[in-house]
Amino acid sequence: NKEYMDIARRLDGKRADREAFIVEVMDRLQQEFSRLGIKADISGRPKHIYSIWKKMKRKGIDFDQIFDLRALRVLVDTVAECYTVLGVIHGAWRHIPGEFDDYIATPKANLYRSIHTAVIGPDERPVEIQIRTREMHEHAELGVAAHWRYKETGKQDADFERRISLMRNWLDLKDDASVSEDFVESLKSELEARNVYVLTPHGRVIELPLGSTAVDFAYAIHTDVGHRCRGARVDGRIVPLTQPLESGKTVEILTAKEGAPSRDWLSPHLGYTCTSRARNRIRHWFKQQDYEQHLDAGRAGLEREVLRLGVSRPDLDKAAARLNFKKPDDLLAAIGRGEISPVQVAGMGVEHKLPEVGPELHELPLRRRHRKVAAKGGSDVVVEGVDDLLTHMARCCKPVPNDEIVGFITRGRGVSVHRSDCDMLRNLAEHDQARMVEVAWAGQLPDVSYPVDIRVVAGDRKGLLRDISSILTNEEVFVIGVSTQSNRKTDQANMRFTVEVANMRQLSRILEKISQLPDVIEVHRQV
Repeated sequence: NKEYMDIARRLDGKRADREAFIVEVMDRLQQEFSRLGIKADISGRPKHIYSIWKKMKRKGIDFDQIFDLRALRVLVDTVAECYTVLGVIHGAWRHIPGEFDDYIATPKANLYRSIHTAVIGPDERPVEIQIRTREMHEHAELGVAAHWRYKETGKQDADFERRISLMRNWLDLKDDASVSEDFVESLKSELEARNVYVLTPHGRVIELPLGSTAVDFAYAIHTDVGHRCRGARVDGRIVPLTQPLESGKTVEILTAKEGAPSRDWLSPHLGYTCTSRARNRIRHWFKQQDYEQHLDAGRAGLEREVLRLGVSRPDLDKAAARLNFKKPDDLLAAIGRGEISPVQVAGMGVEHKLPEVGPELHELPLRRRHRKVAAKGGSDVVVEGVDDLLTHMARCCKPVPNDEIVGFITRGRGVSVHRSDCDMLRNLAEHDQARMVEVAWAGQLPDVSYPVDIRVVAGDRKGLLRDISSILTNEEVFVIGVSTQSNRKTDQANMRFTVEVANMRQLSRILEKISQLPDVIEVHRQV
């Protein structure tokens, strides 16, 4: 046959050159494998003339375009080492697109398992390389007889080996055939591996569960790469992030300089992620972002409530400890999530002390502390070291429970209780420091109402006073006084209500309801 003789002649003419080339490639690979601690057997692989001719006909190419004229086989111990070897080969030389088959991930119907790849080797010459474990090689050479031979006889037989060698030649011819010509295509789904092995652009092998996507791959590389992932190339081609990866493919992740994961990546029905590592990293990112947002919202909400209620800022360390939070930030985040009411923290009782308003108050000769004694007669304020002393709330600042307070001993009316930042209290302290005493709110307060001033600024409209009065009536608070002023230039009403409230929660509720009325611009407790 003329074609047969032509192929044979060309093979023989280049034999010495091919052998030198194979030795060079083998030496290079052996050095890399030794560096990685991989015990590999590397050998040249002869190519049959018939299989060369068949491939030329099937692919419509000539002799010079056959890549596996120069062919190697690498045998290792484990599947993982197969893919490590693949990474070394693709890292050392440029992979030839379209010349790759992974029969480990998807075995042939006859259970043949191996990795076939082709690269542009030294001197820009192509070389085909087969990679498999020694067990896979036994099966490729002997089929099921590989197991039977040693299990049943425990020894080798020369005639048996000769017949097996003959069969191996036929298997080599069949292995070169296209996948579509194999036995039963439908068996593949039953033979798929549990893992896939893909490569980074630098040849590093990444092992992932079957069904993993480029997003899973990105998070396997590094959490930051996963967060910034915006797209992927597989063997140089852009693919959807939801596309399952196949073993042996080279995956390149396209990233943004600054980026964040998408919540869609957590939706199982969308198919963006398969691995628990990727999903856990994504959940952690959103939890951290949500925490920061809730922290900011909680801090703003508490500050707004403090200003609206006209109270001193609470000690957050003590408030967090009292509410069983590890740190103040956790308390603020809980406020931001709506788990804790800001009024609960804004009005929380703290250990009261005199404010830092100047040296004159620091120098007040306060009485020595003994014990807290609740005044009889239903009083809700304790005077330090003094029993049975009448107390009353000062009208100038109208303190309510959980305000920081200081007492002033009056002539004939017992102790007048003031907010610690009351201007009137400062004037009294300047004239008669000896009459200042420490007072504190009692533990369990009786049903007592406290007068407070509420200031409302709103667009001047008909029915505004009626709407506010309706809120106060529904809250069952007693209105002591009302004053209103209208500014025709700004068309605004400036109103002040003096009402009696039971506690901070009721005050906060009233302020919130008034703030939601139409045309209300500002509402807060006036102190």
